[in-house]
Amino acid sequence: MLQWALIFLVIAIIAGIFGFTGIAGTASSIAQILFFIFLVLLILSLIINAFRGRKPPM
Repeated sequence: MLQWALIFLVIAIIAGIFGFTGIAGTASSIAQILFFIFLVLLILSLIINAFRGRKPPM
């Protein structure tokens, strides 16, 4: 999911450079949403693993 967020971020940057502000705004919004979903899932995963007593893989 983080990979998709980075892809949409790159699309937004490229679209912004070429002047496609509508596409750039949409792509950056999608990238932000995906990034925050990734963060929430990461935090939930760390909390669940902490309660189970397992250490996260390194």
